Formats: sequence, structure tokens, C-alpha cells
Amino acid sequence: MTTKIDKAGPVDAPPPAPENIKAIPVRHYGRWVSAVITIAVLFLLISAFARGDVNWNAIPDYFFDGEVLRGVRNTVWITILSMVLGVVLGIILAVMRLSKNPVTASIAWGYIWFFRGTPVYVQLLVWFNLGLVFDYINIMPIYKDEWSDFMTPFLAALLGLGLNEAAYMAEICRAGLQSVDEGQSEAAQALGMSHAKTLRRVVLPQAMRVIVPPTGNEFINMLKTTSLVIAVQYWDLLQATSEVGQNSGATAEMLFLAAAWYLILTSVLSVGQYYLERYYARGSSRSLPATPLQRVRANLLSFSNRSGGVGA
Repeated sequence: MTTKIDKAGPVDAPPPAPENIKAIPVRHYGRWVSAVITIAVLFLLISAFARGDVNWNAIPDYFFDGEVLRGVRNTVWITILSMVLGVVLGIILAVMRLSKNPVTASIAWGYIWFFRGTPVYVQLLVWFNLGLVFDYINIMPIYKDEWSDFMTPFLAALLGLGLNEAAYMAEICRAGLQSVDEGQSEAAQALGMSHAKTLRRVVLPQAMRVIVPPTGNEFINMLKTTSLVIAVQYWDLLQATSEVGQNSGATAEMLFLAAAWYLILTSVLSVGQYYLERYYARGSSRSLPATPLQRVRANLLSFSNRSGGVGA
């Protein structure tokens, strides 16, 4: 430090200004190595499939075939109906499971134990072959018919998938209901609300943020599980592509076509699940997660800023 002397006496000179800190970004070499390995593996897989004895031109030729589109429509329809049946019955079973009545709680526990403990494929076959046990279905004032005419492939698929799904949805709903603090119910009852109204207006809305994510996963899983209904001769996507493959001689190619349709449908459902989860996260998160479009914009902006910094 230098000292400057003037008429009034010695005066200390101001210290020099500190130099600007130059931040050096951390280099992530592991990311580059993993990216190169991934690209190499993908290239080898694509090369192997390209050299295989597969008629790839058959896939776009039959992609929008009428029978295939009918299978896609039936697959989406049976998925929606099975999930509606599973969700409605699952909520009822969850409430029964949490009931203080030991009879209803035991019935719900037994239902969940049986349908979760047996494979859905076996359940589909049982429903389709119950004609060995019941010759007729007789609902006296409403309906009477032979079991073989009553239990159609569609009904067997709906009951097999929907009733099985209800067992899993019951546990999901039970976990969601138990995640809500008991003080919420006590406060609602103190205000004079009935048990049913408390459940509908207070507990369920708060439980939805716990119920929705696994329910979305179950919906996507149900879409893929519908491929098992080929066992009961229901015309779904896999049944349609198998039939087209046998008639055209492109059996393996039609399996790839079915896989492509399943990927498209599950991707659409995944986008819907993301936005539904984002909607129910509004009350529990301070800031909502960025949408895919917002993430792309942020990455592009970050990349452009880095490029501008390097150029400067």
C-alpha cells in the first residue's frame, strides 16, 4: 500500500480493484464416453436388423390396413372400459378395506388376495370357459340365455382385465386415502360434514396426487396387457396383426408393426399422464415441473448462450 503526502498530512491511496473471477465450467468426460458407447451399440443393432431377412417394406404397406386399424380401435376401447371398471371397483374395494366393519374389510381383502394372486391370463381363460360350470345364465325377470352366447370374447376380455385391475387399483387408492392426514377428516366432521361428503369433498381431492401417477402407469400397462385377450379370441391389435401376417406370409414383419402401434399408443398415454400429474401437483409443489416444450426451449437457449460465449 502506498502513502501519498499532501499539505494536510499523509493520505492512504485506495486499494486496487479486484480482478474479475473467470469461471471455468467442469468438463464431464463420462457423459461423452457414455454417449459414444450408446451410439455405437445403437448403430450395431440397426445394422444387424437391416441385414436380417426381414421385408421392411411390408410394414408401411399394412400399417393402415383396415383390419389392423380395427384391432387398434378395439384395443383402445377394451383398455378404456377395463380401466373404468377397475378404477370404480378399486375405489369401492379401498373404502371397504378401510372400513371398521370386519365383514366388508374381509370381503375386500379376500377379493384382492385372489385376483392379485392368480395370473390375468388364467383368469381370462377361466371366464371364457365357465360354460363348463354354468350351462345357462338366468336373471329371472331380466335376462336368460345360454352361457356360451352370453360370455362373448368381448365380455370375457372385459371381465378378465377389469376385475383383475380392480385388485391393484384398490391398493393404490387405499395408499392414496391413507396419505391424507387424519386431521383433515376430523376437521370436516367437526364442521358437520358426513363421512361420504368428507370422503368426496376433502379426502379424495388431496389423495389424487398420490393416486394419479401409479394409475397412469396402470393405464399404460393395461394397454399392453390387452395383448393377452388373444387367448379368448377377441379381435385386438395383436390378433389383427397375427391374422394379417398369416395371410400375407409376413409373420415377423407384422409383429414389428404391432410393436410400433403399441409404442405410438403408449407414447400418447405417457404425454397425457405427464400433464395430469402436473395438474395435480399444483397444490403440493412450489413450482410446477417444466413441460417438454419448455425444457427444449431452455436447452436451446442455454446452447445458444454457450455458443455466443465461445464465439466472443
